Amino acid sequence: MNIERSNNNIGLYIHIPFCIKKCLYCDFPSYPGHEHLYHAYITALCREITDRGGIFCPEIVDTIYIGGGTPSLLPVELLDSILSCIRQNFTVSENVETSMEINPGTINSNKLKEIHALGVNRLSFGIQTFSDELLYGIGRIHSAAQGIEAVKQAKHIGFNNISLDLMYGLPGQTVIDLAQSLSSAVKLQVNHISVYGLKLEEGTPLFDAHAAGVIVLPDDDAEAAMYDYATDYLPANGYHRYEISNFARKDYKCRHNLKYWRYRPYVGFGAAAHSFYRGQRTGNVVDVGEYIERLNDNCSPVSITEHPGRDQAMAEYIFLSLRTTEGLLLPDFSLEFGADFIKKYQPVITRLSNQGLLAIKKNKIALTPLGMKYGNIVFRSFLPD
Repeated sequence: MNIERSNNNIGLYIHIPFCIKKCLYCDFPSYPGHEHLYHAYITALCREITDRGGIFCPEIVDTIYIGGGTPSLLPVELLDSILSCIRQNFTVSENVETSMEINPGTINSNKLKEIHALGVNRLSFGIQTFSDELLYGIGRIHSAAQGIEAVKQAKHIGFNNISLDLMYGLPGQTVIDLAQSLSSAVKLQVNHISVYGLKLEEGTPLFDAHAAGVIVLPDDDAEAAMYDYATDYLPANGYHRYEISNFARKDYKCRHNLKYWRYRPYVGFGAAAHSFYRGQRTGNVVDVGEYIERLNDNCSPVSITEHPGRDQAMAEYIFLSLRTTEGLLLPDFSLEFGADFIKKYQPVITRLSNQGLLAIKKNKIALTPLGMKYGNIVFRSFLPD
C-alpha cells in the first residue's frame, strides 16, 4: 500500500490574511494594512484551533503550513502563540514539516532567527522573478537583491528546506528573463522550486490593465516556450518534477501539498481557510471582521459545507492525483471508491491515450509530458456530466 495512504495523519493550514500591499495579480483573500486587527485575529484563530482541536484527537499532525497573505508580517510573538496553541490542542509529530510563506520585503536576519527558533523548518519564498523591472510591473514590494539576500540569510541561519516560487507569462517577460531567474534560483542551492504561469483573475488591477490595453502579456507561443524551458532546465539541474508546477531535490517534496494531491485530510484555520476531512469539504468566512466576530460570539466560522457525490469525489481524486508525476495508483483508487478505474473510464482513457495526453502503466495512470502541458484538457474529461 502507498505509505501516504496508510496512516491517519493530517495536515493543518493556517491562513494569515494580512499583507503590506496587494500584488497586482492577487485575488487571494488578503488585506493590506489592518495592523490594528493582528492581535484580535490571532486571538480568534487560536480560539478556533482550541474549539476544533478535540475533534481530531486520533490523528497526528505531521504537516503545518502557514500561508497568506504575508505571514512573515506578523510579530514573532503572535506566530509563537499560533504554534503553541496547535501543540496544546493537537498531537504533533516529532517529524512535523512546518512551512511558512515569506515575502523577502518583510524579513531580516533577526526575524529569521526567531522564526527558526519557533520550530519552523521549511520556508517558501515568494520570489516570482529576479528582475527588478518585472517585480515592479506586478506590484511586488521587494527587489531582486532583497530576495537573494533573504534566501542567503535563511540558509546561513540553518534553514535547509527552502522553496522559491517563480512565475512565467508576466507582462513584458521573455524566455531570457525566465532563464535568468531560473539560473539565479539554482545558484542559490535551494532544495525546492515552484514555477507557476500567471493567470489573470477578473477584478485584479492586472486584469483591468490588460483589458484596457495598458499592459501586454507574452503571446501563447512565448508562454509555451517559457514552460518548455523551465520544465527542461530544472530536471537537468537536479530538481525532480513531482507535480505539474513543482520541482524538488531528493527528499524535499512539500509534504503538506502532497496531502492535497493525494486526497488526504487537512484542516484549515483562519478566515477563508478550507478543510477536507472524512469526505467533507468546508470553508470559513472570508471577511476578517466577520471571522473575528463569529469566534468572539462562540459561533462557528464555517460558511460552506459540501459533501461531494461519488462521481464528483472520483473526479476530484482523479485530477488531483494526475497533477503528480507519480499519477493515479489504480489499487488506491479501488481502495478509496470500491470501483475499477479502467472499467469506469475506459472510453475517456482510450481517447486521451490516443491523443498522447495519458499513459497507462503497470498499476497506474499518469499524464505524459504533453498531458502535463495541457492538464486542464485531461481534467475536464473526467468531470461528471
